[in-house]
Amino acid sequence: MFPEKIEKAFDLMEQAIQLLKGSLDTSFLDAYIENGENILDSYQVRVLDGVPDEQTVQQLEALYQQLQAIELTPEEIRRLSQLILLKGSKTEVLQANHQLTPDSIGFLFVYLIEQLFNSKQELKILDIASGMGNLLLTVLLNLNLADYQAQGIGVDIDDTLLAVSATNNEWTNAAIQLFHQDGLQDLLIEPVDIAISDLPIGYYPNDEKAQGFDSAAETGHSYAHHLLMEQAMKFVKPDGYGLFLVPSNILETEQSEFFKNWLQKNVYLQGMIQLPDELFKSEQSRKSILFVQNKGEASTQAEVLVAKLGSLKDPAKITQFFQQFEAWKSSNLK
Repeated sequence: MFPEKIEKAFDLMEQAIQLLKGSLDTSFLDAYIENGENILDSYQVRVLDGVPDEQTVQQLEALYQQLQAIELTPEEIRRLSQLILLKGSKTEVLQANHQLTPDSIGFLFVYLIEQLFNSKQELKILDIASGMGNLLLTVLLNLNLADYQAQGIGVDIDDTLLAVSATNNEWTNAAIQLFHQDGLQDLLIEPVDIAISDLPIGYYPNDEKAQGFDSAAETGHSYAHHLLMEQAMKFVKPDGYGLFLVPSNILETEQSEFFKNWLQKNVYLQGMIQLPDELFKSEQSRKSILFVQNKGEASTQAEVLVAKLGSLKDPAKITQFFQQFEAWKSSNLK
């Protein structure tokens, strides 16, 4: 499935991270970040107050010497980092909102963006809740491979997740700017062409701040994923798009009336793509890609695309969806 060099690099990286985890007595993610920073510092082992000890430093230097000899493309580095993080998440359980967005979904986002924009356009892409950054990095690197000139902006409140993202972005030389802050607070961001996000699901605790949003609940805590989507689209240019991974029942919850209020006032709901059931453990955890467009001179309400992907493992079903989307696009989008 993966080239032999990635398997070898994976083994070397995992050994180095485990050495750092034990020597620094730290979490897997912190050891991952430390390892990444060593690699970025020309494969030099950082020693503070005698830690790691001399024996561990020698072991790490031997691993880094082998790792440095392996030539990896930016996309191969991203896949390597994802494999390491997935392995680490099995031993150090991450909360649901901190999990990596799977490649299969990331590549689907890439396809949709390629359908919505031609490669002659320079694209600015915002992820309002970027976490460890795998979705944004997947999109950016693969658009670059398809000859798009793309830049990314990632926002997240969790400094550890953002540090993981920063390490991977720098290692792959990705053009991504990161902001460490609550995505619902005031952001100093230039307008972007498209917003994407695997939105964290749950309630936003700051009711006073939430009341400034059209999608806020009238009483009690508002859904953070509603507010974050609304916030992201404020930074998208007129006629620009938003692609958001959301619960499949987003239009049927107890707060859906407030969310629909925002939809009707500010954007066009152009489509909802339900992801295959096979990706989710339960009916309650199923997700879809919600596809919205900012109102502007060049946009109108299209016939809403409602699609369900039967499988991401069956090429025939993927092709069937591609044909459905392209037929819908040619009939509905200017």
